[in-house]
Amino acid sequence: MTTRTIRYIKSAVFLLALAPFLVLGYRFQTGNLGTDPVQWITHFTGNWTVYLLLASLAITPVRRLSPALGWLVRLRRMLGLFAFFYATLHLLTYVFLFSGFDLTGALTSLRAHDLAALRQQWLAVWPTMVDDIKKRRFIQVGLASYVILLALAVTSSQWVMRAMGGKPWQRLHRLVYLAAVLGIVHYWWLVKKGVLSPLRDTLVLAVLLLARPAYRLLTRKRTVRARPARTAA
Repeated sequence: MTTRTIRYIKSAVFLLALAPFLVLGYRFQTGNLGTDPVQWITHFTGNWTVYLLLASLAITPVRRLSPALGWLVRLRRMLGLFAFFYATLHLLTYVFLFSGFDLTGALTSLRAHDLAALRQQWLAVWPTMVDDIKKRRFIQVGLASYVILLALAVTSSQWVMRAMGGKPWQRLHRLVYLAAVLGIVHYWWLVKKGVLSPLRDTLVLAVLLLARPAYRLLTRKRTVRARPARTAA
C-alpha cells in the first residue's frame, strides 16, 4: 500500500474518530440530550472511550493475520489518543456537570477575570468529589484507568520513546491492557445491577486479551515444526 493511500486512510479514520465529538457538540447546542443530559453525556463519552480503546488494541492482532496489514500499526497511536480525548471529556463531565460545580458561574467569573470567585467555586465542590472517590468503587477504578491513559498519552510521541528507550517504553505501554480492563470494570460497576450493556465490550476485550498468548503459542508451535528433525546419533 502506498504512502499516499495510507495518508488518506489516516485522514478518514481521524474524521470518523472525531465524528462523535461533533455529534456531542451539535446535540449540546440544540439541547437534544434526552431527559437526563448529564447521564447522556457521561455514557456517550464513556462508550466512545471504550470503543476507541478496543479499536486501538485490535490493531496488533489484526495486522498479524497478514503481512499486507502491517500498515494498520500507523493508526494505533491516533486511536489511542482519541480514546484518551474522550476519556478526558468523560472525566470533565463528572467534574463540571455531575459534581455540582457551577459551570455558568465559573464562566462568568472567567469573563470578569475574577479568579478568586472561581477558586471559591472549586473549593466548594472539591470535598464532595473527594468523598465520592472514597465511597464509590467505580470512580476509583475509572480514575486509575484514566491515570494510565494519561501516562500513555504523554509518552506517545517518538521523541519520548527514544528518550525512554525501547524496552521501558514498551513495558509502560503494555499497561494499556490494564487500563482497558479497569475501564470495563468501571463500566460494570457504574450500571445498575442486572444491566448487561457492558457485556459486549467485555467479550471483545476478552478476545483481544486472549489473542496475545494464542499468537505466542501458535508461533512457538510453528517454530518447533520448522526445526529440522535431529538425526539419531
